[in-house]
Order: sequence, then C-alpha cells, then structure tokens
Amino acid sequence: MNTVAGSLQWAELALAQSTPELLESCKVDSQWLLAHVLQRNSAWLRAWPEHVLTDDQWQTYQQLIERRMAGEPVAYLTGQQGFWNFDLKVTADTLIPRPDTELLVEQALQHINEEHAIVVDLGTGTGAIALALACERPAWVVTATDIHPATLAVARHNSQALNLPIRLLESAWFEQLQGERFHLIVSNPPYIEDSDEHLQGVGVRFEPVRALASGQDGLDDIRHIVAYAPEHLEKAGWLLLEHGYNQGEVVRQLLIERGFEQVRTVQDLGDNDRVTLGQWPSQEPQTVEMESEKHAD
Repeated sequence: MNTVAGSLQWAELALAQSTPELLESCKVDSQWLLAHVLQRNSAWLRAWPEHVLTDDQWQTYQQLIERRMAGEPVAYLTGQQGFWNFDLKVTADTLIPRPDTELLVEQALQHINEEHAIVVDLGTGTGAIALALACERPAWVVTATDIHPATLAVARHNSQALNLPIRLLESAWFEQLQGERFHLIVSNPPYIEDSDEHLQGVGVRFEPVRALASGQDGLDDIRHIVAYAPEHLEKAGWLLLEHGYNQGEVVRQLLIERGFEQVRTVQDLGDNDRVTLGQWPSQEPQTVEMESEKHAD
C-alpha cells in the first residue's frame, strides 16, 4: 500500500538521487507535489501519514516526481505559483514569477502618490506585477501588455480569478500605446545574455527563452524601453525596471543619458542590484548623479 508517509519517503529519495541541484529542495518538492495530487495542504499530510493513496493518485504522483527529476519546475507541475499575497496560474507560456520581483511592486507603491494613477506593466507575463498593483491600489488604472497571445490569456485568467480588473493589450512594448501617457511605467523584461549557460540550468531551461534572454549583453529590451518611455510618461512620471544582478550600473547610465532624474538602483534582500528607477523631469532634463540604495524590508 502506498501511504502518505511511504510515498513521501520514496519521492524524497528519488529526487535527492536524481541530480545535485534538487538535493536541497527534495523534501519540500515531494510534499508540494503530493499535496497537489491529493488536493490537501502540508499540515494534512503530517496529520494523516497512514492515509493510502488510490492507484490513480499514486500513478499521477509518480509521473510528477519523474518530471521533477528531469528538472521541470514545481510551478509548472502544479500549474500555480505564489506571488505577493495570491496564487497565480502559470503555464509553459509564462515565466514563473520570482520573489525578487516583489521588490519592483514595493518600489512602485512607494514612488507613486497619485490616488488615481495611470500605470502600465510592459511584458506582463502572468500579470503578476499589474495584479499586485491593482490589488494594493484599487483606484489606479492599470494596463498590462504582452506580445504573446497565449501568455496574455494566462494573465486574463488570473485577472478574472482574482477579481482584479486590469486592461490587457497584445502589444510589443509600446506598440499599441500610441498617444498614451502614464504616471508609472514598470517592467520586468528579458535581461539575460543570449549565450548565458544558466539558460540551460535545472528549471530555467523549461521556461520560455523569449521571456528570459535579450541579445548579446541581455540589454536589448531594456534599451528599447528606456529609449521610448519618455514619450509615454507624464511629467514627473517614473520608470521602474527589473534587471540582472550585474546590470545596475549600465542601466543607471542608460536612464541618465536619456534624461531621467532621481536615478538609483535598489538592491534585493540578497544584496544584489535588482531594480533601477528614474523620474522623468517636470522641466527640461538635467544631469543627475548615480546612486545605489539597499532595499529595506
């Protein structure tokens, strides 16, 4: 008989022996996946170790563990990922939202004071950033864009499931936003180098490359956004960009050269440069000094 305790023991051992990358997460992964199969939570698993799985449940669990052994992310196996204070549907058409991206949301909430701000999230993916902003600021008018229809469909599902209405547009960055201006432009664009070996790492290789890589130095999309953002910003509006841990200095320079003020980089909880922001001037652009600040939890 395949009990909860026995199934977890088998899965944890199988994952631990499959690849070194799964050694640290094997226990948590096995619990998450069994809870998903049984439609229970981890507390229930601990309370009912002798519960016997049905044959169908055991077969499904085995299949999920085998896929996890091959490196497929747990979020794709369960079809959901936690972000901010809600769960989001994820599919192979979307990037899996990362905890670091919550810093982007926090900074947006800190820097925009308008009660009825008009904001746009470029390359929304699952809709994570846009939905978090809509959740925290119900009076804001939030637009979210993505160039891929399948990805946008996931964002639409999440918007409806969470009852957080946002405007969704199929658009390559600013393409469908002609003539529109915003108090805030926020984006977590692709920013990994095309040749980065980490793109073939465990988990990451299952995510859409188009949502991860952006040219030889990883900055093609960020350059495009910085170049065209001023045409879509209100005076004193803000541009916030997530980027790689080693890209803070160059992204600050891009914003400064474009004429942004108050340019600075905020570090994540791992002390890595993660979000760079700048304010479009209310008057003529002026030269500003680069700053770097550490995110305070």
